[in-house]
Amino acid sequence: MSQKDIGNKIPIYKLKAGKEVEDYYDEWTVENKYDKDMVDWKYSGPQETVNLFAKHILNKDIKILDAGCGTGLVGIELKKNGFKNFDGADFSQKMLDLVPKNIYQNLFKIDLNKKIDIKDNTYEGITCVGTFTFGHVNPPALDEMVRICKTGSLICFTINIGIYEEYGFDKKIKELEDNNSWKIIEFFKSNYIASKGVNAWLVLAQVTK
Repeated sequence: MSQKDIGNKIPIYKLKAGKEVEDYYDEWTVENKYDKDMVDWKYSGPQETVNLFAKHILNKDIKILDAGCGTGLVGIELKKNGFKNFDGADFSQKMLDLVPKNIYQNLFKIDLNKKIDIKDNTYEGITCVGTFTFGHVNPPALDEMVRICKTGSLICFTINIGIYEEYGFDKKIKELEDNNSWKIIEFFKSNYIASKGVNAWLVLAQVTK
């Protein structure tokens, strides 16, 4: 499905990265319309991603970053699955302001398209849902995720199928494998936003740097 076709169903996909997208999300938070839309759309990305992540993790005390956490939908799923120690990061402060209390240990306002102000080897796992899509976060963000993770960490993320090759995620994933930065554990199609005809690749990678 083309960007134009998808954009007719989900207007955020018509926008370009940066201030335009941030402003849209800020407006989307009014009267919590974002969360209401996610329910209406039957957005399954957070639950599918956390279910896959949890399937491969025995220690629920590991330190996790939920990158692009939005209003905390993934954090809620992490907590349901028994995880206790996770931070959230997003580029929209108004989205972060809607995150329920007592979900994340810390919340950060960061732009995943830039170098992240987090030290190497800080986290033992990353979830990233809904950020790798039209006009949002680009493949170099995966380099940063590997950098801030310890060896052996799991990174679980979605990529909108419509941008997988167009944005070069296929090449970046292979590059990280070829460089022995990670190995792909699982890679399959997620329902994601099936009600809108929008699917994503769901990927689980283990850091091997």
